[in-house]
Amino acid sequence: MHPLLNKNLFFVKEHVGMFKAANNFDIYDPQTGQMIMACREEKLGFFTKMFRFTNYKRMTPFHIEIKTITGEKVLTVKRGTTWFVSDVEVLDENDKLTGRFKQKLFSIGGRFNLYDPNGAFICTLKGKWTSWDFRFIKDNTEFARVSKKWSGLGKELFTSADNYMLEISDDVVGNNPIRIIILAAVMCIDMVLKE
Repeated sequence: MHPLLNKNLFFVKEHVGMFKAANNFDIYDPQTGQMIMACREEKLGFFTKMFRFTNYKRMTPFHIEIKTITGEKVLTVKRGTTWFVSDVEVLDENDKLTGRFKQKLFSIGGRFNLYDPNGAFICTLKGKWTSWDFRFIKDNTEFARVSKKWSGLGKELFTSADNYMLEISDDVVGNNPIRIIILAAVMCIDMVLKE
């Protein structure tokens, strides 16, 4: 697991554009304001690009990679074409399956269940339908939170509708593989639930 994933705070900024087909994000360390990773969707086929501009955007496949600013791969997130619910694979820097998450059908606010590579349940990513607030929880224990509200250093940067903060609990120890799956799921909140 890449050492950058041992941080507990990540500021995610989506690239905005009028005619963009690809999903691209920059990931910053909110304590220093420095960009530490980039999330890019470079492997887009012609038909996928075309469907991204239609009502079928949420059904299109994606293959995104998160890399350090020096180009080292941190993780990969991919999904094939979907009709009702997403089933997403998460691969580590060596393209080894680290886990997957599955979207829950008919959930208010959006919901994913996260699983390890063997299919064992890890936790649930649950959102509120009234706001952009998501929690990774299991048995009333919160592993992480994703929000548009942030009161830390540089809070003036966190006001755009395309920016959000991932805060991983101190209880999630370093080098725990759940960190890879949590960061991957954050990228998919926007692509699967909020588009």
